Amino acid sequence: MSLTPSKMLPLDTAAPDFDLPDAVSGKRFGLKSFADAPALVVMFICNHCPFVIHVRDEITRLSTDYASMAFVAISSNDVENYPDDAPEHMKSLARELGWNFPYLFDEDQSVARAYDAACTPDFYVFDGERRLAYRGRLDASRPESGVPVTGEDLRVALDAVLRGERVEDQQPSMGCNIKWKQ
Repeated sequence: MSLTPSKMLPLDTAAPDFDLPDAVSGKRFGLKSFADAPALVVMFICNHCPFVIHVRDEITRLSTDYASMAFVAISSNDVENYPDDAPEHMKSLARELGWNFPYLFDEDQSVARAYDAACTPDFYVFDGERRLAYRGRLDASRPESGVPVTGEDLRVALDAVLRGERVEDQQPSMGCNIKWKQ
């Protein structure tokens, strides 16, 4: 299990648009799909990463606790070399966990590159104008660390964005590197 930090895309960056299929519904989603939400949480995740597995129940809780916000998960891994991350497995996992947000497949990895995503999980919070307000970690917990998964850092960021305040603490996420195609 290697640790890769997120690259910390500059704050106030406009959210890059995308047009990706949802592994569950087959529908396509882009930024306009979430236009009515007061904020947008973009999560780069995958099925097989132990760091994602460690936090996925908290991801479910967050999407429920902050239901007024839009959540979207994106998997950009090379499925030829990491078949557990293929769309049919994404669909099964999303259903198993009861995710109420789209789980999109970035087959050509262009969206991960546009967001300068580096690891899974990697979290981005965009305000109502779709300007980057937070990028980084869910919380301080890691697999086998003994630190409970609380989502504290992301929750603090989401609360600040909902109040229209600047998010002061920005800690990089750590996880498995995105599995880039060769």
